[in-house]
Amino acid sequence: MAAIAALVPVSCNNSVQEKRMITVSILPQKFMLKKIVGDNFEISCMLNEGNNPEAYEPSMTHLMNIEHSMAYFCIGYIGFEDAIVGKAHINNPDLKIYNNSKGINVIRGTHFSPEGSHDEADPHLWTSVANAIIISQNMLAAVIELDPANADTYTANFNAFKTELDSLDSYIKSKLADKRSAAFLVWHPSLSYFARDYGLQQVSLEYEGKEIPIDKLKQNIDAARESGAHVLFMQREFDSRQAEAIGEELGVKMVKINPMSYDWEIELKNITDAIADN
Repeated sequence: MAAIAALVPVSCNNSVQEKRMITVSILPQKFMLKKIVGDNFEISCMLNEGNNPEAYEPSMTHLMNIEHSMAYFCIGYIGFEDAIVGKAHINNPDLKIYNNSKGINVIRGTHFSPEGSHDEADPHLWTSVANAIIISQNMLAAVIELDPANADTYTANFNAFKTELDSLDSYIKSKLADKRSAAFLVWHPSLSYFARDYGLQQVSLEYEGKEIPIDKLKQNIDAARESGAHVLFMQREFDSRQAEAIGEELGVKMVKINPMSYDWEIELKNITDAIADN
């Protein structure tokens, strides 16, 4: 970080300052923030497409972007955020930090921490339309504080986006109307909030964040069969050959998903359609 600090006085010229950059942690945040701010801010994202947030190491470019930013929007409960924010603040004391997850009722017990605890907060807050509304409201409040002169524009943009979110929620509810209590399989438990919102049962096949031991494999397969699920969602940054083998064993439809995608609305619709059609 000392090398970064040495570069900042050279890089922080007028052209950089004029960018009015906000840095976010993940691409779904970038999608939501873009809906609110339009082109009034440049939005930098820490995590690129396909990165695993649980094994993420920021690049020099990403760290420089934080130091050139007016604000950093945390999504909350992702491990890399705390470490990055602490270091970035040293080199950019004026950096404003906003927690986009403020006010969200988190789910606990779905993830296994390196320390062995099962009481970690589920970090996949954005896989819920209801949560997305709260995240966007938090973003709106933050950008109005950063740029009060354009408050009316940001409020109008948020209201238009809120209408889109309400429409998406209605679409999902309509498609899943007769799937109440239905189960779906997923390798990594990334859809807990989606399942909670729409009365579904998420059955995770992952074992403590790693490959399933042989003695647990049969137990997971039996549980999956008992759930009556017909679809298995797999993420490229977490999934393994074990997931594919289990899917073939069960005879379920295997569907690739990317909850970290910028195309957030499309992803939720694809997940909805896969459950509704199976």
